[in-house]
Amino acid sequence: MVRTDAASAPLTRPDGTPIRVLAVDDETSLTELLSMAMRYEGWQVTTAASGTAAVKAARETRPDAIVLDMMLPDFDGLEVMRRIRAEDPDVPVIFLTAKDAVEDRIGGLTAGGDDYVTKPFSLEEVIARLRALLRRSGAAFAKSDSTLVVGDLTLDEDSHEVTRGGTEIQLTATEFELLRYLMRNPRRVLSKAQILDRVWNYDFGGQANVVELYISYLRKKIDVDRAPMIHTMRGAGYVLRPAG
Repeated sequence: MVRTDAASAPLTRPDGTPIRVLAVDDETSLTELLSMAMRYEGWQVTTAASGTAAVKAARETRPDAIVLDMMLPDFDGLEVMRRIRAEDPDVPVIFLTAKDAVEDRIGGLTAGGDDYVTKPFSLEEVIARLRALLRRSGAAFAKSDSTLVVGDLTLDEDSHEVTRGGTEIQLTATEFELLRYLMRNPRRVLSKAQILDRVWNYDFGGQANVVELYISYLRKKIDVDRAPMIHTMRGAGYVLRPAG
């Protein structure tokens, strides 16, 4: 496994300590391989083979990201995520799903998962997606010094704080990255393909409806009870404009 380019530079937590990842799967050989690949990145890895053990490990280690198998011996990955996020609402989650289980992939994203990888997968793919997700959630050098402002909407790329009309808005890591992309391109119509490429950093296997899903999440937080800023351009994509 070879790391190249700035995108592969070491990631750390904001305080400089190693990234913490929780890998959850009842296949020991798989978690051992994942652990090896993550430790090569300089990350601290905790593993769990059941939902109960995963919830306990998350409580003890407070991971920066979780790689979570959808099918576990005691309860499924969605329930694991629900229990963990009851205590740590913003932790990013990548689901591991069966190759043909489309309902698992869509179900995981609808429930708030940030990404998914289908089995069998390459370790390089998992690491690449984890790195992209960690950058979106604010790890390491991904921060910048700029504040984006569109109308009464502001986004601080350093603190990850978002406000509209002075009211703070809580976003997940993926919602934040989607809004950042929209705010960096105000009044510009962005296609679903452009959004997938920029926010998810890969071809989503034709599942472009994930863009619609996350646009709906943003609208509920950004536009609810306010003049709308996020607009659908039928057949073209989405555009963010100042209200009024």
